[in-house]
Amino acid sequence: MREIRLKEYERSKPVGLSVGERDALGEAIPHLSIAHVAGESGKYRITPGSTVGAVEVNGLSVIIEPKIGVGQLISLACYAMARGRDGLVEFGGDFAYAEQSALPEFLAQALASAAEKAFARGLLRGYVEREEALQTVRGRIRFDDQVRRRFGLPLPVEVRYDEFTDDVLLNRLVKAANWRLRRAGPLSSGTRRRLGRIDALLDGVSLCRYPRNAVPEVKFDRLNGHYKDVVALARLILRYGAYEAERGEVRASGFTMDMNEVFQEFLTVALREKLGLSNDAFGERWVGSLDVEEQVSLRPDFAWWEGRRCVFVGDAKYKRMPNRGHGERVKRASNAERNERASNADLYQILAYATALDLPGGMLIYAKDEDDQSEANAATYTVRHACKRLQVAALDLSGALDDVLGRVGEIAGRIRALRDAAVGAPRRAA
Repeated sequence: MREIRLKEYERSKPVGLSVGERDALGEAIPHLSIAHVAGESGKYRITPGSTVGAVEVNGLSVIIEPKIGVGQLISLACYAMARGRDGLVEFGGDFAYAEQSALPEFLAQALASAAEKAFARGLLRGYVEREEALQTVRGRIRFDDQVRRRFGLPLPVEVRYDEFTDDVLLNRLVKAANWRLRRAGPLSSGTRRRLGRIDALLDGVSLCRYPRNAVPEVKFDRLNGHYKDVVALARLILRYGAYEAERGEVRASGFTMDMNEVFQEFLTVALREKLGLSNDAFGERWVGSLDVEEQVSLRPDFAWWEGRRCVFVGDAKYKRMPNRGHGERVKRASNAERNERASNADLYQILAYATALDLPGGMLIYAKDEDDQSEANAATYTVRHACKRLQVAALDLSGALDDVLGRVGEIAGRIRALRDAAVGAPRRAA
């Protein structure tokens, strides 16, 4: 099988693709740029965007590596999925060599290892309520259903009872994630065998389909705590899902994750935790409109509300911070902050939020680029004639999770300062 290995936001060397492969890749991988090489038939340069993972198209495997490493990506995503530190999944042992593996392969091995560890004590069992029509009475008779459906006939009997079974939510989540990964590819034969053994152990568990935005949350206690890692991975796999499609004779399958979503969701949970705020007080939400005619709606990534008043607004940007040229319309606060840059469009966006919400400023939070070796981590832009101060922060996602959360805490401190400035500033009439 041919393999093309890419890295997010980095342009590839010329590669050969058929028309079917080119179209299938463009459909399967969001934010992917495929440019024809001038003067060469069937040759293309591929530039990934924020989508990472792996896609298999017939005999071609395309792998897009995240800049921060697969293990770090999964830890951040699990943290966000579990709404805090309870989502931390520790990778070790079998995963020491897998850091350079494709995302589906890494996730499959992680899921198989976590499942084998959790199932070593036997499958988790619990009571599940059933409603059935039986020839004998079991549990409680549903008299209303018996009259409505059976018209007074004595058999079968409509009953409701509790069954002690392994067909419980946690096992269903693991089975659904296992099934989705087995169809994602590309996976090694050894990994497929491990997933097959997990599926055999879960033979008596129902296969459920969970919409990516409605994956059930789970609370852990002393009885099911040994399932924490495998369920965290299963929920992550179901949250981002797998891709499978056919275009004529070309079949594409794979597993991808959008780093924009992962970065925003991680930041939202981490900042909410550092600021000690609830889901309702801090997060993404519609905040109103830019114009008085209410035709241009605004939905920032971060809005901090105290009652009916918004006291902070911000946006997350997982992309390379571009070089700034001449002709800027925003004044830089100091020459010591030259190393941190933001695009005009991003600054205009946060300025619109701050203006519409009558705030003295706002914040853009970028994922720090790995090539940026500068020590600066802050910049402030003062807008002419508007008395608005737009702050830019760059979050380094490398290192241990505790280190990353420490850097988030520093940004949270700056957000508190912006909130205090907004509370102390006089409000103008709309």
